[in-house]
Amino acid sequence: MQVFYESDADPALIRAKRVAVIGYGAQGHAHALNLRDAGVDVRVALHAAARRAGQARDDGFTPISVVEAAQSSDVLVMCAPDEVMPDLYAAEIAPHLRAGQTLMFVHGFALHYGFIKPPAYVDVVMVAPKGPGKALREAFVKSGGLPCIVAVAQDNGGGEALAYSYAAAIGCGRAGMIASTFKLETEGDLYGEQAVLCGGLTHLIRAAWEVQVEAGAPPELAYFDCLHEVKLLSDLIHERGIAGMHLAISNTAEYGEYVTGPRIIDARVKEVMRAVMADVQSGKFARAWMEEYRNGAPNLARTRAAAASHPIEAAGEKVRALLKSATVNN
Repeated sequence: MQVFYESDADPALIRAKRVAVIGYGAQGHAHALNLRDAGVDVRVALHAAARRAGQARDDGFTPISVVEAAQSSDVLVMCAPDEVMPDLYAAEIAPHLRAGQTLMFVHGFALHYGFIKPPAYVDVVMVAPKGPGKALREAFVKSGGLPCIVAVAQDNGGGEALAYSYAAAIGCGRAGMIASTFKLETEGDLYGEQAVLCGGLTHLIRAAWEVQVEAGAPPELAYFDCLHEVKLLSDLIHERGIAGMHLAISNTAEYGEYVTGPRIIDARVKEVMRAVMADVQSGKFARAWMEEYRNGAPNLARTRAAAASHPIEAAGEKVRALLKSATVNN
């Protein structure tokens, strides 16, 4: 694995460009603010009805249209949501592209699965921070950074160097800029989200909470056991690795992991994980999600509502209120 740092990048490259960050959501706001603080000529581009326009103005930007950004900018940073990006690109960006411009992606979804097919005369690169925009901004303000993945799909003579200059400008050079590909970033990101971070973890928490409540535990205490302490353990794993986490827990807890973990995550679960990876790599998941979005996302709305109404949420509200009250009183 090749990792580069600030000293490997030329900050003058990105400072010589007119940059437009398209979108001001989870990633977009952090990229725009970090770029501005790094001395880059950056503007924010939004569609007419964008919900984040007010926030962008509050942060000192004067939003421009996506068409204007495509016509007048050297670097277009694609921070719109995955599902929105293909239609936005086709209608408001593609007709105005010219030689010498750079399309900068922060996640490879739209390009890797072929929903966007840029012309050969533009550079196509990716700088994908390994964390949410909020964390990227907070780290930057504290003179730190998040690691990122850097990938190059098309380079007409300066795209790769510009990508590293951009990554350093948003703070990633302080932590490590990892050379990779659109394929590896996209498939790894989707698989990790589904198998562990968003899919596996949340369903494991709900199922464990349900079993504990069914066994007679008060919902709030089960919430502490099955959800609240997840952060405490994940922080230890983040800081020390899994083996290091073992040194910070009781022998009883560690023994319980070894004898019970394989009963929960068994060979059948691993086979399901392989099927999930296959769906990601084949594009099956991507096609299903885009079809769902273009049909108005009815299944997303239904499952989101079901998740929000799960009884663990009511227990969580009580626990968080209790913890907040304790903090205020102390």
